Amino acid sequence: MPISTEVPEVPSVNYHLWKPCNMRCGFCFATFDDVKQDTLPKGHLSREDSLLLVDMLAQWGFEKINFAGGEPTLCPWLSELIARAKERGMVTSIVTNGSRITSEWLDGLNGNLDWIALSIDTVDQEKLKLSGRAVQGKSISQDEYLQIIDRIKRNGIRLKINTVVTSTTWEEDFADFIRAANPERWKILQALAVDGQNDGRIDKYAVDAAQFERYVERNRSVESEGIAVVPENNEMMTGSYIMVDPAGRFFDNTQGAHTYSNPILKVGIADALKEVSVNAERFRQRGGRYDW
Repeated sequence: MPISTEVPEVPSVNYHLWKPCNMRCGFCFATFDDVKQDTLPKGHLSREDSLLLVDMLAQWGFEKINFAGGEPTLCPWLSELIARAKERGMVTSIVTNGSRITSEWLDGLNGNLDWIALSIDTVDQEKLKLSGRAVQGKSISQDEYLQIIDRIKRNGIRLKINTVVTSTTWEEDFADFIRAANPERWKILQALAVDGQNDGRIDKYAVDAAQFERYVERNRSVESEGIAVVPENNEMMTGSYIMVDPAGRFFDNTQGAHTYSNPILKVGIADALKEVSVNAERFRQRGGRYDW
């Protein structure tokens, strides 16, 4: 399949390929409960359709694809999707809660995965349990997170950490853990309210702009260690991503809820993209383009 020689204005795409998740984070802004109820009972496309979708995204010219969820490592054919994207010339990445990152799973990737973004909000296990970032009531400990990180690095995969700042964590000093983890990038996200995704739950986790900024400033000291700190407040997070949902549709969050295009496999990328709003300047302002 020929690859487009034109690079899209926003050259990175997030493919939320899998609605199911083994954690129940109360602040999650990508639950896709609406997708499962209205469009896709299983919460994901078939293996064949997912592979075709990756082909289309690569052909369009996207340089980088980020596989997210739900929890993408629950997908039995994730390694095939990663391999297909790599074969088509894309930089490959996943966002994961880390609970299923074993040495065996990493070995099965055969060197096709470039980046892993680990979602780590705190290493206080009680706070993790209270927020729902736990598997059957068991949260991941600091030592376990560091073991996961060691496995990732030993496999030559580049590391990012994503931290959602909430009402239970905004006063924390997380810098010591981040120094120990030593990711290339640390993305700090303000808990975001999205209608249809976390309404009814987000209020207890929300932080205001001042609280978020205080967390960021308190923890910026890790920049002296060569770690890129990438804060994203609610404004920066809104409309600055090209995103695909588990049903294979582009979507945006510019209206406070998810707005979905027609299915990409039905109408094609060009027409589907016209149905969503993406702010390329905001993508650049939040540091979306970096040395990947």
